[in-house]
Amino acid sequence: MTTIDDFLAIVSAELGLPVRHEQVDLPLDSVPGWDSIHLLSLLTILERETGRQIALPAVLQATNLDEIYRAVVAE
Repeated sequence: MTTIDDFLAIVSAELGLPVRHEQVDLPLDSVPGWDSIHLLSLLTILERETGRQIALPAVLQATNLDEIYRAVVAE
C-alpha cells in the first residue's frame, strides 16, 4: 500500500465499504456504513498488508480516512 488509492481499494475490498476519493476527508461517522468495528478490522487488515505493527493511538486519534492513511504511512 503506497497511495491513498491503494488504501481506499483495501477499505472497499476488505471492509465492503465502497468509499470514493472525495470521501476521505469526511468525518468517519459520515462515511456510509462506517462503524467502530470497521476501525479495528481495518487496523488488523493494514497490519497484514504492510507486514508491520501500526500504532493504535495514532489510528484512534484519526477523525477521517485520510488521517488513518497518513498515520499508517507515516510509521
